[in-house]
Amino acid sequence: MSEVLILVIIVAAVLLFFNRAWIKNRFFPDRHRNYTIDDQFNSDKREREKEIDRLLSKMGRNGINDLSEKDRKRLDELSKM
Repeated sequence: MSEVLILVIIVAAVLLFFNRAWIKNRFFPDRHRNYTIDDQFNSDKREREKEIDRLLSKMGRNGINDLSEKDRKRLDELSKM
Protein backbone atom coordinates (compact mmCIF):
# COMPACT_ATOMS: atom_id res chain seq x y z
CA MET A 1 0.00 0.00 0.00
CA SER A 2 2.79 2.44 0.83
CA GLU A 3 4.46 1.80 -2.54
CA VAL A 4 1.26 2.81 -4.33
CA LEU A 5 0.98 5.97 -2.25
CA ILE A 6 4.58 6.92 -3.02
CA LEU A 7 3.99 6.23 -6.74
CA VAL A 8 0.85 8.41 -6.73
CA ILE A 9 2.74 11.26 -5.02
CA ILE A 10 5.57 11.03 -7.57
CA VAL A 11 3.16 10.98 -10.53
CA ALA A 12 1.24 13.95 -9.10
CA ALA A 13 4.48 15.89 -8.57
CA VAL A 14 5.62 15.19 -12.13
CA LEU A 15 2.23 16.25 -13.57
CA LEU A 16 2.25 19.45 -11.51
CA PHE A 17 5.80 20.21 -12.61
CA PHE A 18 5.07 19.87 -16.32
CA ASN A 19 1.76 21.74 -16.08
CA ARG A 20 2.98 24.59 -13.85
CA ALA A 21 2.57 27.26 -16.56
CA TRP A 22 -1.04 26.25 -17.22
CA ILE A 23 -1.76 26.17 -13.48
CA LYS A 24 -0.22 29.61 -12.99
CA ASN A 25 -2.20 31.12 -15.86
CA ARG A 26 -5.42 29.41 -14.79
CA PHE A 27 -5.39 30.38 -11.12
CA PHE A 28 -3.19 33.51 -11.13
CA PRO A 29 -3.86 35.36 -14.40
CA ASP A 30 -1.94 38.49 -15.32
CA ARG A 31 -3.87 41.55 -14.19
CA HIS A 32 -2.30 43.98 -16.67
CA ARG A 33 -3.19 42.36 -19.96
CA ASN A 34 -4.19 44.36 -23.00
CA TYR A 35 -6.49 42.38 -25.22
CA THR A 36 -6.48 44.69 -28.23
CA ILE A 37 -4.37 47.43 -29.75
CA ASP A 38 -7.01 49.92 -28.57
CA ASP A 39 -6.60 48.72 -24.99
CA GLN A 40 -2.84 49.20 -25.23
CA PHE A 41 -3.28 52.67 -26.72
CA ASN A 42 -5.74 53.69 -23.99
CA SER A 43 -3.49 52.31 -21.27
CA ASP A 44 -0.50 54.24 -22.62
CA LYS A 45 -2.61 57.37 -22.94
CA ARG A 46 -3.73 57.14 -19.30
CA GLU A 47 -0.13 56.73 -18.17
CA ARG A 48 0.94 59.80 -20.17
CA GLU A 49 -1.95 61.81 -18.74
CA LYS A 50 -1.01 60.81 -15.20
CA GLU A 51 2.58 61.91 -15.78
CA ILE A 52 1.46 65.21 -17.32
CA ASP A 53 -0.87 65.82 -14.36
CA ARG A 54 1.96 65.13 -11.93
CA LEU A 55 4.29 67.56 -13.69
CA LEU A 56 1.61 70.25 -14.03
CA SER A 57 0.62 69.99 -10.37
CA LYS A 58 4.27 70.33 -9.38
CA MET A 59 4.53 73.38 -11.62
CA GLY A 60 1.24 74.79 -10.26
CA ARG A 61 2.38 74.61 -6.65
CA ASN A 62 5.76 76.29 -7.03
CA GLY A 63 5.85 77.81 -10.50
CA ILE A 64 7.66 76.79 -13.63
CA ASN A 65 11.06 77.53 -12.09
CA ASP A 66 10.59 74.57 -9.73
CA LEU A 67 10.69 72.09 -12.63
CA SER A 68 14.07 70.60 -13.36
CA GLU A 69 15.45 70.62 -16.88
CA LYS A 70 14.63 66.91 -17.14
CA ASP A 71 11.00 67.57 -16.08
CA ARG A 72 10.68 70.40 -18.59
CA LYS A 73 11.95 68.22 -21.42
CA ARG A 74 9.65 65.37 -20.43
CA LEU A 75 6.64 67.73 -20.26
CA ASP A 76 7.54 69.07 -23.70
CA GLU A 77 7.81 65.51 -25.10
CA LEU A 78 4.50 64.49 -23.59
CA SER A 79 2.71 67.57 -24.86
CA LYS A 80 3.77 66.75 -28.45
CA MET A 81 2.36 63.20 -28.36
